[in-house]
Amino acid sequence: MSGVALERRGEREKPVTTNNAPSDPELIRFLREELGEEPAGGGDWTFTGPMWLWRGNAKDGTPTKTAWHFITIDGDVAEAIRAAAPGRTAAWGSVYVSVTIGATAWRTSVFPSKNVSGYLLPVKASVRKAEGLSEGDAVTVRLTL
Repeated sequence: MSGVALERRGEREKPVTTNNAPSDPELIRFLREELGEEPAGGGDWTFTGPMWLWRGNAKDGTPTKTAWHFITIDGDVAEAIRAAAPGRTAAWGSVYVSVTIGATAWRTSVFPSKNVSGYLLPVKASVRKAEGLSEGDAVTVRLTL
């Protein structure tokens, strides 16, 4: 299966082929372990989504001070990440990515979410501060696998 990226066409984003990276987990394992090679490719996507805040709860259900800011990755981008992720996943099914928001770039992981049938991108405080972002802002993200 080939890698997928999104290309803006008018108001809608459409998937387009970008490489011929293998996606079969057994083939990836063979390439990595037997040949000592990593599969080529991955993907590069740009999308826009709202930043939202998750707050933790104590065992009794009362809100705590624990909070994380996320951007949801769903639709075509989530499907493309899922297709490119075999052999590139870590704990809890997370996928290592490089992210750019505005002028700020960093490496992190995206985490699978059953609730949105996609992934959650955590946005750390230093990025929010550098880019002047807060809950509810529409954020354009460039994500590379």
